[in-house]
Amino acid sequence: MLVPKYSKWNITAASVGTEELAHMEIICAIVHQLTRDLTPEQIEKSGFDKYYVDHTLALWPQSAGGTPWTATYFQSKGDPITDLHEDMAAEQKARTTYDNILRLVKDPEICDPIKFLRAREIVHYQRFGETNREDCSK
Repeated sequence: MLVPKYSKWNITAASVGTEELAHMEIICAIVHQLTRDLTPEQIEKSGFDKYYVDHTLALWPQSAGGTPWTATYFQSKGDPITDLHEDMAAEQKARTTYDNILRLVKDPEICDPIKFLRAREIVHYQRFGETNREDCSK
């Protein structure tokens, strides 16, 4: 249930969580499109072979350095202000990741959805910040 005090901010756990899962779906679709037609030689030459051995071409979330995703990345203290700052930091880290991808990739079929995702991270950051300012001013 959304607390009435925050009802004007559309950043409930459900709405943000749903959108973040949609972000992951977009990224997974891009990875699938980039890898679905690779030959074994291309997989090996690209350094994708270790990933391929474990996951074939299935999508397995991990960092660019190969560290698998884990729920321990979530931080929560139960204090709304602390948690808002954690959320804002996560949005900025995602924006930076998208900026880095855009510096490396020039294919518009990849860049256009990445630019869209980057823009959404900025909006999320702004909404969390507005909520934080609203709460702190009371």
